[in-house]
Amino acid sequence: MLVRGDRAVRPPALEGLAVERAFGDLRDAEAVHRAVEGCDRVFHCAAQVSTTSGAKQEIYRTNVLGTRNVLVAARRTGVTRVVATGSFGATGEAPGRPSAEDQPFYPFSRHAPYTMSKVLAEHECLRAAAEGLDVVIAASTAIIGPHDYAPSRMGRLLLDFAHGRLRAYLPGGFEFVSVRDLVQGHLLAMRHGRPGRKYLLSTQFRTVDELMDIYSSVCGVPKPSLRIPAGLMAGVAELAEPVLSMVAPGRHARFTPAAIRFLRSRRRADCSRAFDELGYRPTGIAEAVEEAYACFVRRRLIDRPGHARPAPLPRVRTAPAVTADVP
Repeated sequence: MLVRGDRAVRPPALEGLAVERAFGDLRDAEAVHRAVEGCDRVFHCAAQVSTTSGAKQEIYRTNVLGTRNVLVAARRTGVTRVVATGSFGATGEAPGRPSAEDQPFYPFSRHAPYTMSKVLAEHECLRAAAEGLDVVIAASTAIIGPHDYAPSRMGRLLLDFAHGRLRAYLPGGFEFVSVRDLVQGHLLAMRHGRPGRKYLLSTQFRTVDELMDIYSSVCGVPKPSLRIPAGLMAGVAELAEPVLSMVAPGRHARFTPAAIRFLRSRRRADCSRAFDELGYRPTGIAEAVEEAYACFVRRRLIDRPGHARPAPLPRVRTAPAVTADVP
């Protein structure tokens, strides 16, 4: 496993795992080569996740050039298969019906840098496949589940809800995937995926209202009574984003313009290919929220079920990590 940094780095997410660690950076081709050398198969799950319009260069170097480094190293060292984590956001939209893997991506709409980087990363995968590397893309929707150590945007939303800090929400909906289902989908892609193919992995589509009801049931906290119209919130976010980037560059807004666009789109995913070719069988989002909540309780970010302790959230790291956000 490639860990960003040097041997002094001890990520809590890896504590107790029986994995051999290599240290370096995705953007360092030599470090990636050393990490891949001797491996038979590779899961490339790292990315810099963002729903803001900033950090374009860093996102590009990590997500696009970093992916190229992994694929080149895999080809040169004789890796037999690579499974790369893709993004639902990099899948084209199909008006009036769920999006499937072969739907062309329209590049001239307004997209966040992260989304464009994932499109380009998939192109790197297809280029490598054309050059003879066995590579499969397992595309994630918005992830919910335990062991969220950054935490992700969805993890922070759950913590805010449990602590009573979420005063309002906006309507919308999206495809969500349980981290358990996402892991299972990656394993199935490694075993049964067809070379050069992309597979969408989702557990369920849920509206924000339904998600708030699940959070309320799991946390024992009433959901916010204020439901802000999405159009109004979109306008506020557009005005606030450039101001926040100047006066509070380290602060992470709950709802960025890109995140609101995702929720308002109410996009649905057609996972038929993963069902038919991989044998993918998802579970449920309520179970994923329960597991995420229980994990936060174990880590003492929440004291006990039904009684949340307002605690400072860990700072969101910009290091590459498993994609765990609205894609």
